[in-house]
Amino acid sequence: MFVRKKKNRSGTVSVVVADKSSGRFKELKTIGVSSDPDEIARLEVKARQWIDVYSGQLTLDFDDSTQALREARNTIARIERTLQNTPQVILGHIYDRIGFGAIGDSILRHLVIARVCQPRSKVATVEYLKSYFDEDVRLHNIYRYMDRLYSTQREKVQRISVEHTLRILGGRIGVVFYDVTTLYFESAPDPDDELRRAGFSKDGKTAESQIVLGLLVSEDGYPMSYSIFNGSQYEGRTMIPVIDDFVRRFNLTDFIVVADSGLMSTRNVELLESAGYRYILGARIRNESRRIKDWILASDRTDGNIVECRRNDTQRLIVSYSDARARKNAWNRSRGVERLRRAYAKGTLTKDNVNKRGYNKFLDISKDITVSINEEKIAEDSLWDGLKGYITNTDLPGEEVISQYHGLWVVERAFRIGKGTLEMRPMFHFTEKRIEAHICICFVAYKVYKELERVIRELGLRMSVDKVLEIAKTITTLRIRLPNGSAYTETLFTTPQQEAIRPLLEVFAQDTNE
Repeated sequence: MFVRKKKNRSGTVSVVVADKSSGRFKELKTIGVSSDPDEIARLEVKARQWIDVYSGQLTLDFDDSTQALREARNTIARIERTLQNTPQVILGHIYDRIGFGAIGDSILRHLVIARVCQPRSKVATVEYLKSYFDEDVRLHNIYRYMDRLYSTQREKVQRISVEHTLRILGGRIGVVFYDVTTLYFESAPDPDDELRRAGFSKDGKTAESQIVLGLLVSEDGYPMSYSIFNGSQYEGRTMIPVIDDFVRRFNLTDFIVVADSGLMSTRNVELLESAGYRYILGARIRNESRRIKDWILASDRTDGNIVECRRNDTQRLIVSYSDARARKNAWNRSRGVERLRRAYAKGTLTKDNVNKRGYNKFLDISKDITVSINEEKIAEDSLWDGLKGYITNTDLPGEEVISQYHGLWVVERAFRIGKGTLEMRPMFHFTEKRIEAHICICFVAYKVYKELERVIRELGLRMSVDKVLEIAKTITTLRIRLPNGSAYTETLFTTPQQEAIRPLLEVFAQDTNE
């Protein structure tokens, strides 16, 4: 950098700081304009001082505080941008560790990372990516990408997820857990819409249209495959198509299917057995034959007791008893009965007791209807307190069957994170392609979430994924432009919490160096 005096047409002189790079002159700063020789001389002195402060060529100064101040100003002047992109760095490494980087599409990466750390609408996502990560993603490119995502990359996404799950589980799946949930829409369905339909909502959203989502996860909750069905589909008819499709696409058969009693229909059991699948299903013990029910009710009620019998040539019925479960059953029943007693204290059902929603508003009750609490049914219900049944065609010991069944909580947690943290619903898309794409993006986001959770656990950080990302959002990264024109980035760890997650970034730095 050097001081340059420019003569203007008006007769004045401009004092500027200029620089020469690649044979071309560039004016960096205009210090001032004057026609007075003394003033021009003073402007030249100010120009050289400006160069001293901003070029890094510090003048000799015995005042250490002044020199430190100049150094600080010099550094600050070179800061090109500040970023809060540590969540992007962390999630980007996880994304690549799983193998999703092989897809080679930056838009999917951006949408997945944004979905994990700040789930928003697509419009707000564009603004978030630019403001915090300095990523320019156009809204029309997102929508165009979503229109082609399902047909081109859904299969690859699930294959990468399965292959990664096999790697971390030692090459064998062992157990798969299946369950379904519903996802509702804020947009109204088209009369001819084959996907968005009214149906039984697990979120209590009876007025909204919905779809049914079936999810297959491995041990510890790693997602492997999913399918969506129209909103009116009975959940019991979703399991076999999902499992058959999973086996066909990935050629995996050495596993046990675990599902709750809501999916245990006679037809499902027949299909599972005819396909040669091993299974553990929740049993509806009150629907068993009189002989088996008498046997169950006569069993020992010692806490933790497990008994079993043969239902037929292939199936075993295993029944366990728990004091804690018995207390919970009794408490739930007493609370429900107490509500009934208060609601019908007069022993009659009046017009005011009728649900006024839907077509019930057309009902006209001319006379009160007598109602009463059936004490015999209450006593009969209490006989089953603490009992839980399981049906299996495996040869696993009863304790292990029960233990595997209790692993179903990992699917419930997957739905809880998907609906809560990742905000899968409500959905605002209305075309089938974009609905499918939205689910696919959330599937990848949950896989990234689970892998980050695993890495955090391996490092012994004793934090949740949400806590790590919350801390990461407070970390600032500086992008500094050096005198030679190159850029340098520096991430600042200024609090004990930020220092606590530094090992996570160091692990990823080692991966990059390798």
